Amino acid sequence: MGNGSSVVVAQLTVYGSFLSSGDIAKPNVPCGTPETDMTHRLTTATLLASSTILGGAAFAQEPFDLGTLVLSASLSPVDASSTGTSVDVLEGDDAGANDTTVLDRLTRLPGVSSTSNGGLGALAGISIRGLPSRYVGVRIDGIDVLDPSGTQNQFNFGGFTGAGVGRVELLRGSQSALYGSEAIGGVINITSWRPEELGFSGVAQIEAGSFETYSGSFSVGARSENGFVALSYGRVESEGISAQSFNPEKDGFEQSTLNLSAEYDVNDMLTFGGSVYYRTGDIEFDRSSFTNDASGEISSEELGARVYTRLVTGTITHELSYSYFDIDRKDPGGFTTRFQGERQTLSYLGTAELSEMVTVNFGVDYSEEDINSGVTVGSEDNTSVMAELLYRPTDQIDLSFALRHDDNSDFGGETTGRFAAAFRVTDEVTIRAAAGTGYRAPSLYERFSAFGDPALQPETSLSYELGVEKTYGERGFVKATLFHAEIDDLIDFDPAAVACGSGFGCYNQVPGTTTSKGIELSGEYALSPMLTLFGAYTYTDAKTNGVRLTRTPKHDAVIGLNADFTDRFSGYVDVRHVADVVPSAFAPANNKVGDYTLVGAGLSYDVTDRAELYLRVENLFDESYETAGGFNQPGRAAYVGLRANF
Repeated sequence: MGNGSSVVVAQLTVYGSFLSSGDIAKPNVPCGTPETDMTHRLTTATLLASSTILGGAAFAQEPFDLGTLVLSASLSPVDASSTGTSVDVLEGDDAGANDTTVLDRLTRLPGVSSTSNGGLGALAGISIRGLPSRYVGVRIDGIDVLDPSGTQNQFNFGGFTGAGVGRVELLRGSQSALYGSEAIGGVINITSWRPEELGFSGVAQIEAGSFETYSGSFSVGARSENGFVALSYGRVESEGISAQSFNPEKDGFEQSTLNLSAEYDVNDMLTFGGSVYYRTGDIEFDRSSFTNDASGEISSEELGARVYTRLVTGTITHELSYSYFDIDRKDPGGFTTRFQGERQTLSYLGTAELSEMVTVNFGVDYSEEDINSGVTVGSEDNTSVMAELLYRPTDQIDLSFALRHDDNSDFGGETTGRFAAAFRVTDEVTIRAAAGTGYRAPSLYERFSAFGDPALQPETSLSYELGVEKTYGERGFVKATLFHAEIDDLIDFDPAAVACGSGFGCYNQVPGTTTSKGIELSGEYALSPMLTLFGAYTYTDAKTNGVRLTRTPKHDAVIGLNADFTDRFSGYVDVRHVADVVPSAFAPANNKVGDYTLVGAGLSYDVTDRAELYLRVENLFDESYETAGGFNQPGRAAYVGLRANF
């Protein structure tokens, strides 16, 4: 696919999360600016590591091809044609470098929508097949980056730009058998930029555009026969837009990101590796429409790290890893002034290739989560054991069976499973089917806050899908997937609940079943050597006890064209139409949640074989719309930039 594309309760709600019940006014949560000394130390470390890894290596600029593997669809990497689950893989510039945020790119994929409390940097969440952010797992370089301090564990995509992003995998459907809690709607696996050529290489980008937005990023790295080292840094500053309509004051945003990764093969049997993810920044927000207070500002800092070692013994590959994630958000003028959460995970994964037809994955992990937000203090630990069988009975059929048991210190055990199959009817036609159970554990806030109930039990789910894909050689493909998911034992805020003793209600296990079903269609076809047509359409019928889920489009369609005018000059245009969206009960009476159409377009010119000058226009016809009631979205915006590889 181508380019382009609350009131007292509100004050007591943890910032940086979405409630499915509606648009409760909460401030935007940023992510943002590394300290200079940290950047210097990591840069120095990168250069030292590169000297070690590249010692004695050839520096010829040769391509390094890892093959087309999907990392997230099984416990071990599998070929894209062998997985029975629905997955999209975005790489290089297509992973978000051509969009203001990665979320902008993801929402043009089938089954994906989003809501946002404003412009760049504002709180934004992703929805997969009608299921919101609290049902979507997110990992960056293997690090679980869901926010443990939020009302629910979820990731804020609002300020997540493409700086340092090399690859994004979006896996749909229940994946708890592989990833545990939260992975009911799907999983997003993000990999930072890695060098592909032997020797030193990199990419740099600068961009300026509307709302006084300026950004820049660079990625540098080195690869040898024995490993690689890579460093990426990105910075963005924007005067922004007014997120809420009660005043015209603009909400500025600034952010810095840093990614460092390395891997080294000691020999054919032993490998060491690791990664660091850092994001920090500040965002302004309109604190209250009731008092006309637009003075809010939140500072946020995220730090994640992972180290691992792999050892090959005969037919078994062992991987032992440790990961750490910490998020610290500060709101000096808020009811709660600080939100801090931490997660540590120790994991073992074994992969045994028993034959060309049979691979067995097995593992165990132990994790601890903590929250400390003033009066909200809590912790939990979880031990998981998992196993997966990958079986290819014939050259045309691939089967996957996965089973996982999680033992939580608070609510006990939960067992989940998944089955997936891929049947290659011909070289051009593949049928895929998958079914899985899942669960979402109650968050630490839902259990231990002033509105929490320690007796809450997990939500449980069942999902299944059936899809077919037809390819047309190198010219393109079409895909169609039917999906159905059900979630029971729902956790929601109940104003009548008294278990927490707040006097305003509590989180409670409320009656009801959420059902989300529909169809996803997508395709791409080269009409000529110079012109490619692409598109996607999703129909989603999502309800709880027969009542439509709010902020979930029933119809979401994208169609566009990529054109190569000459060997150096290219362009694109795309149109996205969203229809039949129900605003939440908390949306103001004059909200603009509903149908909207967005047109994006762009041009690029290859100044040299390694440098590209580009122009991007978003919301070309200046559509006025909202995805969360009472929160403005950017109007027409234009950006010009230069990207170079070296």
